[in-house]
Amino acid sequence: MSRIEFIVATAIVLFIAFCLGWFANWLVHRFTRVAQSDVDQLERMSQELHEAEETRDQAITYLQQREAELTNQLNQTEAELAAAMEGLRDARHEAEELRKYLTQVQQTG
Repeated sequence: MSRIEFIVATAIVLFIAFCLGWFANWLVHRFTRVAQSDVDQLERMSQELHEAEETRDQAITYLQQREAELTNQLNQTEAELAAAMEGLRDARHEAEELRKYLTQVQQTG
């Protein structure tokens, strides 16, 4: 085998190796590349997740406001109840005094 034949054979082998490497690279990229539909689906899912998080945050804010309103209403109702109970206690005490007074008046009269 002469020097020229050796160089040509080596060039052919290297070219074939290059072609096989290029084909393997193309094959790997072909199977691992992300399709546009997958990217669109991921973008849609991320948008939906963002909207769901915003809705959750709004719901939490609404519930906190509603809880504050209800707590305030409950405190007001409890205060009114305490005032009503105090008034009822006073009225019973006054009624008891009036009964005693009437009993005394009837006994003396």
